[in-house]
Amino acid sequence: MKTIVLTILSAFFLLAGLAIAQTDYNSSPYNYKNSPSNHENSSTNYRNSPYNYDNSPYKYNNDRIIRDNQGRAQGYAVPKDDGGTNYYDMNGKRQGYKPAEED
Repeated sequence: MKTIVLTILSAFFLLAGLAIAQTDYNSSPYNYKNSPSNHENSSTNYRNSPYNYDNSPYKYNNDRIIRDNQGRAQGYAVPKDDGGTNYYDMNGKRQGYKPAEED
């Protein structure tokens, strides 16, 4: 009886772990869509560059700029084609990303 219970519990935890791993892959840096090695995510891509006026804190009412509590620009967010967002500091170094929301 103990063997059956242990087998069932082991199978449950294995399947639960696989389910978590599958959902986490969408937000994993090992997923090429999110990788800094992907040109779409690189600051060498002009769309993500700090030299792009759309990413500039000097652009009036720029909704891409991330500010601290004192209103100083700390970084910027660039929407990705797949619906996600890349986050960069003001020097263009990629700080993170948010994957596209799944339905």
